[in-house]
Amino acid sequence: MAGEEQTVSGVAGRYATALFELALEGNALEQVAADLTRFNEALDAVPDLARLVKSPVFTAEEQSRALAAILGKLKIEGLTRNFLLLVAKNRRLFASPDMIRAFRAMLARYRGETSAMVTAASKLTEAQATALKQALKAALGKEVMLEERVDPSLLGGLVVKVGSRMVDTSLRTKLKSLKVAMKEVG
Repeated sequence: MAGEEQTVSGVAGRYATALFELALEGNALEQVAADLTRFNEALDAVPDLARLVKSPVFTAEEQSRALAAILGKLKIEGLTRNFLLLVAKNRRLFASPDMIRAFRAMLARYRGETSAMVTAASKLTEAQATALKQALKAALGKEVMLEERVDPSLLGGLVVKVGSRMVDTSLRTKLKSLKVAMKEVG
């Protein structure tokens, strides 16, 4: 079942599919999803963790030891902990953000939802996230699971991607458009 829902090819897709099937089998989908969200938020918030994950300079043993300590601090246990440590041991930690994205897409499809990638200049409040989910549900006719990213270079507004569609209402894009229009006039 989950193999048919693979949305990312290659290493990330295979690992995400395996994790999804194990979580489904163990009735742990919600726990694994919550753990992956915490890990992904830590990746976004802590530059040293992102460096540990992406850098080929660290050995598998160094990555595993550091990751075990980090997972303990984040209170990530069980299947998710074992999965991330296996990924580190196999020297595939660099692909973990893609694995998380693929897992979320499979989970959304399993729930009958669609997933949307939302990039904002600052973290969305609960009220903003709820309002965005409701607007997307009205437009798409499905429940929407948001994957949030923060990119301060947007200055303001949002960039929302659902499947192959993208809506960019960021201030950065509007300023670039204005700059191009000004050049054409002058």
